[in-house]
Amino acid sequence: MNRLPTLVVALGLAVPLAACGSGGKDNTASSTSTTEPDATTTSSPPTTADPNYHPTIDPADFSTEITNPLFPLTPGTTLTYEGTRDGRPMHGEVVVTSETRDILGVTCVIVQDTVTSNGALVEKTADWYAQASNGDVWYFGEDTKEYENGVVSSTHGTWEAGVDNAQPGVVMKADPKVGDHYRQEYRPGEAEDEAEVLRVEPSLEVPAGTYPDILVTLDSDPLNPDKNDNKWYAPGVGLVKTTRIATGHSETSELVKVTTG
Repeated sequence: MNRLPTLVVALGLAVPLAACGSGGKDNTASSTSTTEPDATTTSSPPTTADPNYHPTIDPADFSTEITNPLFPLTPGTTLTYEGTRDGRPMHGEVVVTSETRDILGVTCVIVQDTVTSNGALVEKTADWYAQASNGDVWYFGEDTKEYENGVVSSTHGTWEAGVDNAQPGVVMKADPKVGDHYRQEYRPGEAEDEAEVLRVEPSLEVPAGTYPDILVTLDSDPLNPDKNDNKWYAPGVGLVKTTRIATGHSETSELVKVTTG
């Protein structure tokens, strides 16, 4: 599941474009529109279980310069989030490192995501991203570890494009359109997160500030139907808020600080 941050669920970000990225599926959609700002809006999740999903990846078409306005990844940047899950405080830090990892011949930026609760480590993840020449940000995998009492309790959700039939997905598109659907990750039976663009909101206030032109998505996981998340993205910043819906749990997180190194 794509992070940024893992705080409430695992994150990701997505912004559709008018033409498909290097080797990706064509995700052409209608122009952006604005709908009512209902924070708990849900929609039918995209069709899943697609064994024929196999985007062609040309390493020459990718870069570690990730400048997509809704998913900028500048090395040295740290995004800090605060939130709660069932009343318990959660703290998340997403650090864009200067380190890279080669996957399918593509050099990817490594992003470290750490989640704690009451000072105790809950989850630690390394995510791998690269940007295509058309501005789409692709997600090439993650190494995720969950912790209990300081010990790794699970690595569920770990995947790497090219390993065990896993394929990369688009986590953020260059030109998002309301109604767009896209696959964010794909390892059959392990990582199948998808997203839909729900609406555009004029602004959103979170502890880190007030941001205009907010894109709202619904992220879903066909392997876990109860794990649906509304996410809010601000131009120039990225993810600023996440709220889980359609589940027995109460989860939310908001951006509280952005620092650059």
